[in-house]
Amino acid sequence: MSERKYWTIGQIDATGVRGPHEKELEDISLGKYHLFVDVDRDRLERIVIEDLGGKIENIGFSEDWTISVEMFPEVYIHMAFSYFGDEFGDGIEAEFKFYFSGKHVTWVPGEDSATYIDIIIDLIERILKKKDPFEKDYDRKTELMKKVLLQRSEPFKLLKEEDVKSLAEFLGAIVWKTGNEWRIKRKILPKIFVEIIWSGDKGLDISFSGEKLSNMSSYHAEFIGIFVINHILRYITIHNINKQLPDICYIMFSRLYTKKKEWDHRTR
Repeated sequence: MSERKYWTIGQIDATGVRGPHEKELEDISLGKYHLFVDVDRDRLERIVIEDLGGKIENIGFSEDWTISVEMFPEVYIHMAFSYFGDEFGDGIEAEFKFYFSGKHVTWVPGEDSATYIDIIIDLIERILKKKDPFEKDYDRKTELMKKVLLQRSEPFKLLKEEDVKSLAEFLGAIVWKTGNEWRIKRKILPKIFVEIIWSGDKGLDISFSGEKLSNMSSYHAEFIGIFVINHILRYITIHNINKQLPDICYIMFSRLYTKKKEWDHRTR
């Protein structure tokens, strides 16, 4: 088995300068590390396994421990925690470093990965503190979600009958097609599901369900739903690479990937 390769968000962003997502992850570390300094390891491990579907391990960066979670098949997020006390005299006792691995991890832009980490850390914090999320309006679509559904609908026309199995494997989802309607159901966290529906007549729609849905804010559930739609567009793009695709397809990828493919990289 080949050795696992780990990437940083700076490498995936490939901007050549310190990018905004590096700063975002540093801010998450600075704002949240204190929650984990004296955390009950057994309790944290239960949360990681039961609520994140992840694991605690050591990935070899001299860290105390690492929380590893699967964002998608072959897209893994690693949150490595190190405690060093106040040896530097700056009042900062510990830190998180964030790493990424998997065959498809460099396809996902830093924007999606950094926001996903923020959502995961927020979920852990609220479970540790036994606090409910503020937003629990799971049936209402925000203006952002309405825009996303409209903006990302057209490429779904390119899905074909033979994509059912390979899309399911790529996404880690259940996929089925009835007539001109596609339904894609994915477990985004243990006992939390997103279902994406596309039809030629009605376009794109999304819904959320699951026994533990109320653990997550509806605002954060929407973001993870958007990440799933984005990953479907990556599948569609890669499987229709020789066609002229809508611009939205090419901007679903990281800057590292678009540079490799010599595509123009536009912001979303």
